[in-house]
This record gives sequence, structure tokens and C-alpha cells, in this order.
Amino acid sequence: MNKYYLGVDLGSTTSKAVIINEKDEIIGRGITNTRANYSVAADIARDEAIYNARFSVLKNKLGDEIKVRPEYKKYIDDLESVFQYEQFKVRLDKLGEELLKTCKTFFKEEETQEKFIGHLRSIRKSFKPEIKRDYLYNNLGAKNQFFRDIVSEKYNQEVNKLDAELFEPLMTVWDKSISPAENERVQFDFRELVEKAMKELEDKYKNLPDSVSDNTSVDFDAEMNLLKGNFKNVSETLREHIYEIAELEFHISNMTGTGYGRALLPFPQDCIRSEILCHAFGAHAIFPNTRTVLDIGGQDTKAIQVDKYGLVTSFQMNDRCAAGCGRYLGYIADELSISLNELGPLAMKSTKEVNICSTCTVFAGAELRELTNLGERREDILGGLHKAILMRAMSLIARSGGVFNEFTFTGGVARNPAILKYLEILIRENYGNDIKINIHTDSIFMGALGGAMFARRNLNVELPSTKKAKAELSK
Repeated sequence: MNKYYLGVDLGSTTSKAVIINEKDEIIGRGITNTRANYSVAADIARDEAIYNARFSVLKNKLGDEIKVRPEYKKYIDDLESVFQYEQFKVRLDKLGEELLKTCKTFFKEEETQEKFIGHLRSIRKSFKPEIKRDYLYNNLGAKNQFFRDIVSEKYNQEVNKLDAELFEPLMTVWDKSISPAENERVQFDFRELVEKAMKELEDKYKNLPDSVSDNTSVDFDAEMNLLKGNFKNVSETLREHIYEIAELEFHISNMTGTGYGRALLPFPQDCIRSEILCHAFGAHAIFPNTRTVLDIGGQDTKAIQVDKYGLVTSFQMNDRCAAGCGRYLGYIADELSISLNELGPLAMKSTKEVNICSTCTVFAGAELRELTNLGERREDILGGLHKAILMRAMSLIARSGGVFNEFTFTGGVARNPAILKYLEILIRENYGNDIKINIHTDSIFMGALGGAMFARRNLNVELPSTKKAKAELSK
């Protein structure tokens, strides 16, 4: 029986899970928004990692055949995207139930209830086909893994098309409904969902056109060339392998929990590690020459120095204020009534960085409004905000010991293009052009990866400051 190891990083804004095999290879990744119920968030992230691991094991099993038949890999990739859509549909139905329930309690008059229920049904009907198309044809599941973000963006767009007086009540209904809908763990039957996904794929490939227009994506061309007219043979050939993977039991030999909410994880105490240790270990695993790690998470920022083994030698941490972290950026996005994913691209359009006097979350809204009233462009304000965030991080890096050898950036904020832009500028300005800066597609999973690696090795290490304090107490 194959042995697998689980790392769960329970952050303040997102919860991540990683499953590795005995070769330290990542075979499963799972991520979800962190809810008020930390245990639910950890379970959902773990479930998603196991679903993803099944598809990874399937590709590994068919490795030699995939090299010869690339349409197999394309089919499995598409199957996973449609599988994610099938999950999305179930969650969307649950959200719909919550929206209707909220409507009936929030609005007292029956006539008003019916009016807003009608709007909610119309909104859902408008965006559901668009989301389905994005999952089936544009790989939405890989681009955005958060149910809340996907639905919120579409919901806001549709609400903004309605009369202005409907905006506030419809957004209030949304705010009261999304958390209960997210807080429910949905345990899917993998085989049942994968069979639905295979049927959906069959309809998709049957309906592929014989030719494509000039504005059709490259991905669409590739899937048409590989699978049109051949999807039935591919589907039937892979069906037995897919069913075998559906029945596969994942034996988790050991696990490690980390992150902001690690104390609330339902793990034994000896399976809990500091997120500083785990981010350092995970970053070093991907980039072995890493000596400096910066992690900007939802609630705090950490600058970490590591040795050649990936163990922490020193660190500095800003954990008393969320300014400059993911939650701060989320607050700014709310103030501007845009999604978090739009912040970075908007800031990239800045032609000058407006000087930001304070990056305090409490005063951010007031300063944002004041600068807007003074005529500053939103893009330039955001450029200044992103730069100010990195200036705070640079002071932590300096206090931790500076930047050596290779520098690795971890955490969810590493997905923000404006953060990456100003990070590189400031690293080059302060530490020269010879420093190699590492950004990985799995940057948000580094803490969970480090946790899984600690679990495989069953290591019991502590932070340098903890060791020093214990030594002093023993004198």
C-alpha cells in the first residue's frame, strides 16, 4: 500500500492542504476560504486535496501511455475541470437555498419577499450558463479555486445592472447568506460526480464545431484537434482506470497542521508546527538554494532566514496588525467595490505611485476617499498602496538579517502582480541585481507543503527563539 502524508495550513483567510508521496512529490492540492468554523475549513481543504490527488494518481498511472497519446492527458484535465463544475453546481444550489431563506426572514412583507426572490432567481439564471462555459472551456477551476469569489463577482455584476435602490438590500441578503452556505461541508461521492462529469464531457465534444473562428482560444483548438471524433474511444479506454481511481483508498500515514488557526485543528499536539517553520521548509524544498523567505499571509507577514537544510535560523514577524497583509488588501477591495483579484491588475496601470501616509487598516478607507476627492486616479492610489505594503515587508527583511543567495516569496499575496512588481524593484534597489527571486505557482501552498514534509520525516524542531528561551529557563 502506498503511503501518503498530509499538511494542512489553516490560515486566517484561506486554508490549504497538500498531500505528498514518499518521494516528497505533491500529488494533491486543496484550498478553500477559511470560515468561522476552522474544523470545516480544514476538512474541505483536505477533501479537495484528495479529489485532486485521484486525478494526479490517474495521470501517473497512465504516464507512458500519455506520452504516446496526449489526448488522454487532455481528456483527464478536462474531466477534472468538469468535475469541479459539478461540485460548484451543488454548492450553488445550497447558496440559492440560503438566499431564499434569508429573503424570507429579512423582508417582512410577503409582496416584498416575492419581488426580491424573483430578482435572485433572475440573477442566478443570468450568470449560471456563463460560469458553466468558463469551467468547461476556459479552465476556471484552475484560475480561481474559491466558490465565494466566483459567485460574488457575477452576483455583483448582475446587481449593478438593476435599479440603484435594489443594490443595498440585495447585497445585504448576499452578505447574510454566503457564510452559512460556505460553512457547510459537502461530502461528494467521487464516482458519482466523475460519472456526471464524463457525461457532460460527452455532450461538450459532440457539440464541438467542425471549424473555429479567428477569435477562438488556442485551448479550444487543441481540444478539438485531439478529441473531436475520437472522444468516445478515449472515454471508454479510460473509464476502467477512472473507476479504479475512484475506489482507491488514500492511506494518510502522518499529518502536520500549521497556520494561523493551527491550535484549533483537530490534530494531536505533536502534529502541530509553526507556520514559520513550515513555510521555510516548503520554500526550501522547491528552491534548495533559498536562504531568505518572505511570507505575506492574510493576517501577518514573516521574514525568515533558513540554512542549507531549510531550517529556520532567524525570523521577524508582524503579527500585531493586519496592515500590509491579505486582509488589508481585502478591505481595500471592499472599499472600492471590486474583487480582490482586480486589485493587482488595476495597480499595474499606475503611472505614478501616490504617497500613502498610513497603511493602517482602520484608516485605509478614510485615506482612500480623501485621495479620491483630491482627484488622484484609483490606479495611482493602488500603486502607492502596493508599494507601501512592500516597504513594510522590506523593514522586516532587514531586521531578520537581509537577503542572501536566493530569495523566495510565499503566501497568497504572491499571486498579486503589482506586489511582485514592487517586490522586485525594492529587492534590486536594496540588495543588488545578483539576488535570484523565486516565485512559484504553488507559492500559496508552501506552508502546507512544509507541513506534509515534516509529517513524512516526523521531525520535531522548534523556532530559534523558543530554543533560546528554554535554555535560559534551565539555567
